[in-house]
Amino acid sequence: MKTIYKMARTELQTLFYSPIAWLILVVFTFQASLVFSNGLAGCVRNQELGYGLYNVTMNVFAGWRGMFTAMQQYLYLYIPLLTMGLMSRELSSGSIKLLYSSPVTNTQIILGKYLSMMIYNLVLMCIFAVYLIFAAITIKSADIPLILSGMLGLYLLVCAYAAIGLFMSSITSYQVVAAMGTLAVLAVLNLVGGLWQDIEFVRDITYWLAINGRAQEFVSGLICSEDVLYFVIVVALFLFLSIIRLQSRRQKTTWMTTVGKYGTVIVIAMLLGYLTSRPKLMCFYDTTATKQRTLTPNSQDIVAQMDGGLTITTFVNILEENYWIGLPRNVNKDQKRLKMYTRFKPEIKMKYVYYYDKAKNPELDKAYPNLSDRERMLKRAEIWNLDSNMFMRPEEVRKMVDLRPEGNRFVRLLERDNGEKTFLRVFDDIKRFPFETEISAAFKRLVMELPLVGFVKGHGERDCIREGDRDYNRFAQDKPFRYSLINQGFDFTEVTLDKPIPEQVDIIVIADMRSPMTENERANLDAYIARGGNLLIAGEPRRQEFMNPLVEPFGVRFMPGRLVKKSEHFQPDFIVATPTKEAGEFSYIFDQMIRKEYVVTMPGTTGLECFEDKGFSITPLFVSDTIGSWNELETVDFLDDTVSLNPSVGEVERSYVTALAMSRPMGGKEQRIIILGDADCLSNGEISIDRKDISAVNYFLISGSFFWLSNEEVPIDVRRPTPPDNEMYVSMDWMYFWKVVLMGVWPGLLACWAIFIWIRRRGR
Repeated sequence: MKTIYKMARTELQTLFYSPIAWLILVVFTFQASLVFSNGLAGCVRNQELGYGLYNVTMNVFAGWRGMFTAMQQYLYLYIPLLTMGLMSRELSSGSIKLLYSSPVTNTQIILGKYLSMMIYNLVLMCIFAVYLIFAAITIKSADIPLILSGMLGLYLLVCAYAAIGLFMSSITSYQVVAAMGTLAVLAVLNLVGGLWQDIEFVRDITYWLAINGRAQEFVSGLICSEDVLYFVIVVALFLFLSIIRLQSRRQKTTWMTTVGKYGTVIVIAMLLGYLTSRPKLMCFYDTTATKQRTLTPNSQDIVAQMDGGLTITTFVNILEENYWIGLPRNVNKDQKRLKMYTRFKPEIKMKYVYYYDKAKNPELDKAYPNLSDRERMLKRAEIWNLDSNMFMRPEEVRKMVDLRPEGNRFVRLLERDNGEKTFLRVFDDIKRFPFETEISAAFKRLVMELPLVGFVKGHGERDCIREGDRDYNRFAQDKPFRYSLINQGFDFTEVTLDKPIPEQVDIIVIADMRSPMTENERANLDAYIARGGNLLIAGEPRRQEFMNPLVEPFGVRFMPGRLVKKSEHFQPDFIVATPTKEAGEFSYIFDQMIRKEYVVTMPGTTGLECFEDKGFSITPLFVSDTIGSWNELETVDFLDDTVSLNPSVGEVERSYVTALAMSRPMGGKEQRIIILGDADCLSNGEISIDRKDISAVNYFLISGSFFWLSNEEVPIDVRRPTPPDNEMYVSMDWMYFWKVVLMGVWPGLLACWAIFIWIRRRGR
């Protein structure tokens, strides 16, 4: 060990007496200071502009423009300049013969050289440590473990680069060739992850070999044993290759022997890499303060309840618009989307089934209007260089599962060993992929009975099957809609009141009833209410005659007329309802609406008033504006007529309740009821529409209401603690000063010290 240390010290002396090591330190410091100070200044600027800060440490160090994210893209440029002379210099000068003649082994030579690079890399990390200290002082509750995780990842990355550079330096006596060779190997390791991904056997090997992005997991705060061992294996591999190279020079072995040794080392490294990449052998540590890289406790509990095996079969229809997600070349990327779940259930099996069948795809119809489905499949297979025989015919895939109810879209079938099945879908919004909420809801469906929502029909109510603008198909069961009940963990059914409501129904929806109930229907509804069943009741203007008998037993009524507010761009009966303070305390989803200033749009709503105490605890959820809003009692044509406030008929300008929640003990449990003054706000047309300058999120009304109605069971609560690093302790004026210090003074001091060392050496 002493010999290795002495060689490392000698190498470091040579390194730091050369201008290249100091130049790299100065340039590295300047680049890091530039990225860090710009990121920090952006946060300070936003704070002074009045914008709230969120997760500052992650943004400054690990975000899209974070310092660690940016710097890892430049590290590969520095290391070859340092390593190119480690062995090449010895070979070109002939000093290698002195080493061969001394009592130093090949292993000691290589390890001594490599130790010097590890120490130099530590110096680079010490530069990062300065930013860590600065962040700890200027950022409130800075996430120090996250920063340390990023530093560890970058240190392992540069150590891997150094091992590769050392091997390339041992091959040739020309330093420039060694540097170019190192860059070439690094380029191959960065690009190999995208090669031969269409070949199943080779796919995992090339994907594991890729060094690109390995440090990003550390930078994002997750330390995974697979990534740590990857760097250890790569370092060990190239160190062994370097030792073998020296042995072949020193002992003049045959090329076949040398190649055999190279091959043995590479095979062992690949075998170890395969073993370390197995999910069952992986370990994880989330360094973030709020455990952002880990499933939330609720999701972990759901996965823990799932005994036995689980198979996730992904069905990829080459004729559907989302087919690219599951193409063979994208399989490894696709599987990473479920990595959080395989972490807690490593026995999950992932399968892919490729087929072709008719699906909604206007672009494909436009491109190939005259081709049959099979001809279109052949065309796409040719474009993607895929074997057309891998795609099953429609009748073949239907023997496995009939995907026509899913529209033959990209979908995953989750199936437990006990036969329980459910689908996990992609969606038609900009995010496309399911979040933890939707994935955990699908998992939960496999381990327990989920709430059943019954949509009442028979009196002209909004229909949960039809797809008209006024109906509730999208809200209830539209499969590509992320916030539909079936994607958030609910089941749904249609119910009629001419017979008792089934016991398994947990929530019923009565929306826009247009005719009165019979005595028998009223009795069946009363029986459901008496047993403590939960309800969502949505009224409409001009339906008070039929809807008030439903809600008056609760001490609530739909007010006569309809709410209005004059607007330059919309009809006066278009109401923008805002959540109340009580709504924020009532539901975390509504609280999020308050914080982000979201609203619910109600195109035609009645006000709600409580006229008698029936033993309910009542919470107003949404209200109309306090200014310019009143309950219009005279005007009925809101398209052509104008509205005006007429106090003489009882019209009062004030804020009106448009949605409220009620609860009371009933049937041995807490009964929960939500009443809306408008049924259109949940309709297909209103949920899907966007209006300029109105931040409407009517689907939040669905999530928040049904989360409460299901007794907080679904949608899955995946909240995390708010990151505490949400404030900067430095002003913009001081930030300008610190930018000068970090970008000018500090690199300048390093440069002056380097010049001093160089002059001192010249003097000696």
